[in-house]
Amino acid sequence: MDFPYQFSLSRHRRLHLAVCGSIAAYKALDLLRLWRRMGLHVGVTLTAAARHFITPLSFEALDAHPVYSDLFVGQEALYGHLEPGQNGDVFVVAPATANALAKLAHGLADDMFSCQALSFPGPFVLAPAMNPKLWNAPATQENITRLRDRGVSIVPPDTGLVACGEEGTGKLADPLAITSSILKALAPQDLAGRKILVTLGPTREFWDPVRFWSNPSTGRMGAAVATAAWLRGAQVHVVQGPCPAWLPPGIQVDSVTSAQEMYERSLSLWPSMDMACLTAAVCDFRPHNQRQQKFKKEAGEQGLDIAFAPNPDILQTLGSRKTPQQRLIGFAAETSDAIQSIAEEKLRRKQLDLILANRIDRTDAGFASATNHVVAVDAHGRHEQWPLMDKGDIAWRIWDWILAM
Repeated sequence: MDFPYQFSLSRHRRLHLAVCGSIAAYKALDLLRLWRRMGLHVGVTLTAAARHFITPLSFEALDAHPVYSDLFVGQEALYGHLEPGQNGDVFVVAPATANALAKLAHGLADDMFSCQALSFPGPFVLAPAMNPKLWNAPATQENITRLRDRGVSIVPPDTGLVACGEEGTGKLADPLAITSSILKALAPQDLAGRKILVTLGPTREFWDPVRFWSNPSTGRMGAAVATAAWLRGAQVHVVQGPCPAWLPPGIQVDSVTSAQEMYERSLSLWPSMDMACLTAAVCDFRPHNQRQQKFKKEAGEQGLDIAFAPNPDILQTLGSRKTPQQRLIGFAAETSDAIQSIAEEKLRRKQLDLILANRIDRTDAGFASATNHVVAVDAHGRHEQWPLMDKGDIAWRIWDWILAM
């Protein structure tokens, strides 16, 4: 598993991972692999209980460095309890047991892990994993509240079947959810307090109960835009067409199907938003009359004739209702060489602050691609052609540009 969007802020940063004595300790190896592929440097500390489930050598073999165990054993005995605080950007505890949460909440420091945590001055991300009864215990919930009040990021455990056979909340959270919280801890919070609307994915326009008119958008670009804004502190609301794009759990999502549904939901949200970035590949037309019964093949043996009606232009409508304080960003998917002039014309006609135009007839850009190649044009006449890059880095540049306007 890889994080779906690449953001440059993860490259060459250092985090320290503490692994505690939960059956979920083996999952920390998958987390380590994921983070190393993202360019993060990772140090590790295993508690005494964790070493009953997994060994330090496993982490060393996967390029973790340094790897700590006992407080008074080995070369790290002198100052190993201070090293993460001197070199780390984020302290992560995954899995965090009930005992670990209690130690952190009350400032205990009786082993390598707790000494390192107490001396760490930076942000914390905790991903608890334990039996549901331990998680729901009043003392554990009091400790969670105390830690949250200190600004610690808690990635809540998932609900389901746990190792002992019980059902309930206590499973280690999804690796992508944990990773998104780490990236948020690394990111500048320069969009904090802003409310941002993002549309993404395709729309589907049905002409009978089983067939529809659509396009191959996967929503990846829009999801990267929404994720980047959330990482930077924004309150993000997504209106998502039918697609599998992954989003952090902290983003509010409204799922829609048709262009009309996306239009209505976007218009209802727009007055309460500070910004909007509309990346959705909305079908410009819809079948004029949707059949109530499935169209039979035999009925179309002489050919099929379907009348289409125009869909509302969501971007242009939002532009016409934009206040001077709001910022509106659009995308233009093109197959023409005159991409910049097309973008400039759409920017003016739809009253946008920024537009990104990209070619969709390239194999390394557009629909379903991890990368994109765009031309950016803003309302002040500034324009740039960006080199081919991951859609995550393009999303990051978009918010940099808007904040500089």
